[in-house]
Amino acid sequence: MSNEEEMMIEAYWLNIGSLILGLIAWGMPIRDMMQYKNRNFKRTGTFSIVSLSACAASLCMQIFYTDHLVKIEDWTALMDISYAVARVSLILLIITLILNGISLALGYGEK
Repeated sequence: MSNEEEMMIEAYWLNIGSLILGLIAWGMPIRDMMQYKNRNFKRTGTFSIVSLSACAASLCMQIFYTDHLVKIEDWTALMDISYAVARVSLILLIITLILNGISLALGYGEK
């Protein structure tokens, strides 16, 4: 296996990791909202911190993948994915913030 093939395999994991972290970012507040009757307020904050951290890490992995494409000078791939990555990143961020806002409102609104 050549060095270039190894780099592509490693870059592939950046996309997989970004997807998994994005799902975690959405899953944590959803899980917290599903259990809001048995709420522990300290845990609500922890779930939100984990969710926002997973969102940030997911976006960071996409930045690293874009950097990888620049380093290998794969301009066609950059042109193909740049629009979609920008839009999906925005959607990830907005939905993560909305879900965490709802989760925190449910948790702290019951006082």
